[in-house]
Amino acid sequence: MDTTSHHGERLMATLEGCYEARRASALSGVPVSTVYDWARKDIVIPTISSTKTMFWSYADLMALRIVYWLRHPKEKLPNVPTSSMNEVKRALGELERLRLDIWDDGQPADSPLRVDRSGTIYIVSEDFIQASGGQLALESALDLLGPFSVGEGRGPHLIRPRPTLRIVPGKVSGEPHLLDTRITTKTLYALYKRFGDVRAVSKLYPDQPEQAVAEGISLEEELNLAA
Repeated sequence: MDTTSHHGERLMATLEGCYEARRASALSGVPVSTVYDWARKDIVIPTISSTKTMFWSYADLMALRIVYWLRHPKEKLPNVPTSSMNEVKRALGELERLRLDIWDDGQPADSPLRVDRSGTIYIVSEDFIQASGGQLALESALDLLGPFSVGEGRGPHLIRPRPTLRIVPGKVSGEPHLLDTRITTKTLYALYKRFGDVRAVSKLYPDQPEQAVAEGISLEEELNLAA
């Protein structure tokens, strides 16, 4: 497959995915009541379906994080930016222009996407760090895809939620899965609830390390608590 075409497909997939409200809440780190409230108020509208059965996309997870982060420390202030999806799409376009696939395991572990207090997304590079005065600029910004902890909100890394797990737009509907497989953590957790033992689940996947199976189950337990 042509790498440029594959990269473009990956970026377009960020506008797909398929997360119901509780899943979108758990992955983004935004409380489910807020996710529903913002959908009703047209603040962050679910991209996949905004009708009776609502579904959010991978890019929507970014949008939810942006608005929650912007609003949380400024709850009593007016004129808080809310045009986050436009910013997400602009940033994705910039990633495509730079041919930067941040979901590729060949890329650095840290996400290059940051959001500042104006709601603007920018892409961190050596040139950016030098021009902005080093790490100081990064300290006042949100790592958009990294672990999320704002107020009551808690969410995992949206690319590498655990060392052996990945979330990739366009793959298994954007669900967390074992590295280099299509085995979702949801599947592992369903088996764990049935058998009640990590080793029993691991035996069903002899080609996968037990650590990976355990991390998948651990992630689902964390997401279920968050939701």
